[in-house]
Amino acid sequence: MLPIIFCDEHIVVIHKPSGLLVHRSEIDRHETRFAVQLLRDQIGRRVYPAHRLDRGTSGVLVFALDKETARLLGGQFERQQVAKTYLAVVRGHPPESGHIDHALSRRRDDAEWVGDKTSDEAQPAVTDFRCLATCELPHQVDRYPTSRYALVEVTPHTGRRHQIRRHLKHVAHPVIGDATFGKGRHNRLFQTLFGCHRMLLACARMQLTHPHTGEALDLVAPPDGEFAAVLEALGWAGALPAVLRQ
Repeated sequence: MLPIIFCDEHIVVIHKPSGLLVHRSEIDRHETRFAVQLLRDQIGRRVYPAHRLDRGTSGVLVFALDKETARLLGGQFERQQVAKTYLAVVRGHPPESGHIDHALSRRRDDAEWVGDKTSDEAQPAVTDFRCLATCELPHQVDRYPTSRYALVEVTPHTGRRHQIRRHLKHVAHPVIGDATFGKGRHNRLFQTLFGCHRMLLACARMQLTHPHTGEALDLVAPPDGEFAAVLEALGWAGALPAVLRQ
C-alpha cells in the first residue's frame, strides 16, 4: 500500500518510495510497477500525476483525480507557484548556503521521447540550498584519508529534469546514491557502512494551493526507511527542520 498523505474528492497525495517509477518509461520497459497503476488499484479511481519525481527520489507526489484538476494543478507547477523542499545527502562540505543559477540542457521525458534524451537547448535553472549538518568519516575514498558528507535542504525554483542532481554535481557536491550524476565509490561506501542502496534525495515538503477550495496545502513526507536510518546513524535526525522530524 502506498502511504497517503492527503486525499479529498479532487486530489490524492502519496509518499512515493524510492525505486518506484511514476509512470511507464521507454527506458524501463521491463518494469511492471508504477505509482500511477498502484495508486489507481489502491483507491479504485483513475489518477493523473500533477508533476514527476525521479525513480530514485522519494517523497511528496501529487495526483489529480480528474482532468480539470490535473490541468489546474499543472498550471501551478508551470507558473512556479508551488514551493518544494528537498533533502539530500551529498559528498563534501558545502557552504552554509548557496544559490545555483546554471542553465541546463534539455532532457526529454522518458515517457514521451524515444532516442536521444538531450539537446543543445539550454534552459534557465535556479536552485537554492542550505547546509543542515556535516560529518567526516574515517574512510579513504578519494585521495584524502577521510571522507566528508553533508545534509542539505534544497529549494528548486525551476523544474528542469534532474535539476537538483545536476546542479549539486555542478557545484561538486553530488547526491549520494546517484548512479548517473554521483560518484560510485562514495555510493558504495554508504552501501557498505549503512546498508543504503537508494539515492539519498527526497521531496520532503510541498506547499501549493488547492485548485478548487483555495486552501493552502502543506504536504509533508519526512525521510523514512534507509534515508532515515542514514540520518540516525550520522546523528543528523535532530538537524532536520521541526516540520520534517518523524
